[in-house]
Amino acid sequence: MAIDDKPVGVAVLGLGNVGSEVVRMIEHSAEDLAARIGAPLKLRGIGVRRVAPDRGVPVELLTDDIDALVSREDVDIVVELMGPVEPSRKAILSALEQGKSVVTANKALLAQSAGELAQAAENSRADLYFEAAVAGAIPVIRPLTQSLAGDTVLRVAGIVNGTTNYILSAMNDTGTDYASALADASALGYAEADPTADVEGYDAAAKAAILASIAFHTRVTADDVYREGITKVTAEDFESAKALGCTIKLLAICERIATDEGQQRVSARVYPALVPLDHPLAAVNGAFNAVVVEAEAAGRLMFYGQGAGGAPTASAVMGDLVMAARNRVQGGRGPRDSKYAKLPISPIGFIPTRYYVSLYVADRPGVLSSVAAEFAKREVSIAEVRQEGVVNDGGERVGARIAVLTHRATDAALSDTIAALEDLDVVASVASVLRMEGSEE
Repeated sequence: MAIDDKPVGVAVLGLGNVGSEVVRMIEHSAEDLAARIGAPLKLRGIGVRRVAPDRGVPVELLTDDIDALVSREDVDIVVELMGPVEPSRKAILSALEQGKSVVTANKALLAQSAGELAQAAENSRADLYFEAAVAGAIPVIRPLTQSLAGDTVLRVAGIVNGTTNYILSAMNDTGTDYASALADASALGYAEADPTADVEGYDAAAKAAILASIAFHTRVTADDVYREGITKVTAEDFESAKALGCTIKLLAICERIATDEGQQRVSARVYPALVPLDHPLAAVNGAFNAVVVEAEAAGRLMFYGQGAGGAPTASAVMGDLVMAARNRVQGGRGPRDSKYAKLPISPIGFIPTRYYVSLYVADRPGVLSSVAAEFAKREVSIAEVRQEGVVNDGGERVGARIAVLTHRATDAALSDTIAALEDLDVVASVASVLRMEGSEE
């Protein structure tokens, strides 16, 4: 392919781990990129908060005037890697309104304002790419928007947060508690100084919103995603999980469901769940991510790899950048926003799944039958029960712990059951409630 002499101008906003790697790849792979695109990429400038000569790039490329950089006539594509919703939203909108293509990894912004950004892209016939916003280097967005465009996606489920997967993997492998595993993750750089977005499931919920929107052609925001974090998962939960042939993972689940009347709905949810050891997601450990897509014709597809980090995320960004640059050179356009289905979002109460319930009870006859009766009253069928004694530091038995695994039931029925159990005199506390995914019993 002949290479056009006119370069494609690129502005990079942000010079953190990902931004630095993107800049390095643009500069060090210039010849290969030009051959793939059909024209050279030219780095016009880098938007930063602080202009200083110690940033590892020529200082003349740096600017703290983001608006001016985005508006330059020689900038064709803006790569946004700044992170926060603002000022990223303003910069992206400005670029799109000027007809410039945008590549971003900003999952929080997309989960909140995807509709606004997509409309701006459509109005100016510009490209908006965001492969790196979900699961780092793992190609998930492009298969959903392109490879499976002629199929019907039924379900997308996966591990999309490396920090929580590292913590849960450590708890599973070593028997340590949540606080210790989090401290280890922080020491190794897997957890942020403030890990709330990760451990409370906000990061995974933002990614679930993006995946559900694309998979089901329906606008889904982070506020539509039911969310639970991992902070209440205990070492005892892992012991019970192992006894049941399971491990525990924080899952993002997006699926197309049908009501009893046949109406199609979308469910998007994030929570820690028991996963059978023979399920492919059970073997995804450490800071790795994996996403399983189930489609009507294609069946089950699994995408696995590095879910975070400067180089893996930069790889996804560069893939988008090459696509956007090719479109500029050849006059094409990338996939457009698709929300034609407009399916309603299903409340969590209607979603059926299996449950694991752990509770501490009085150690006397009749307790188990009283507990089982509350499940039966709400038509929550029990599949398995385990009971063990609880002893104090002196070795004296002071109570019992009951672990219950149910068959499939709705969240509403299970919630009513838990409320009733907490009111029983023989129940000291309901210690854990976890769902089980990957088992259809």
